[in-house]
Amino acid sequence: MLSYQTNIFAMSTENLHNQEAIDKLQELVDKIDIGMLGTYPEKGSYVHAVPMSRQEVDESGNIWFLFSSESDTHTHLESNDQVSLLYSDVSNYSFLSINGHAEVSRDQERIDKYWNKMIEGWFEKGKEDPHIRVLRVVPNEAHYWDNKSNKLVTFFKVAASAITGAKKDVGRQGDLNI
Repeated sequence: MLSYQTNIFAMSTENLHNQEAIDKLQELVDKIDIGMLGTYPEKGSYVHAVPMSRQEVDESGNIWFLFSSESDTHTHLESNDQVSLLYSDVSNYSFLSINGHAEVSRDQERIDKYWNKMIEGWFEKGKEDPHIRVLRVVPNEAHYWDNKSNKLVTFFKVAASAITGAKKDVGRQGDLNI
């Protein structure tokens, strides 16, 4: 297993702000699509995580989902609106961690906008299903790790670093300040 914390190779730090941060967040979420959404049960010691496919990352960096009011996620959000989102694309060594808060609504306009065949499979009663909810995740903090090249080039840089002992910059990581 490769580790970005060894002495022979490193990731440069590139903190991004405002529109650049939103663009990077959108790029990674759109590329990876399915992330693990973590909510915090009222009477639990551990995070509750479920895979979620994003519907949209808007111009402000908010991430939108459709989900059910009958889910554990909805129950947790009723008592604690704090959420964590984790995205991982191991094939390209791209990762994203987001902490923020959630806003839940029954916005029919958004439901209509996001409705598709995949969502239809989750809601048998269609767009008018009374259990459909819109989830908006508003990021408070985010951090990313992204390589500078494709996986094969990164692998060869790591291998060369191991053989020569020379430090190689294999990617970048940083805060996304939205």
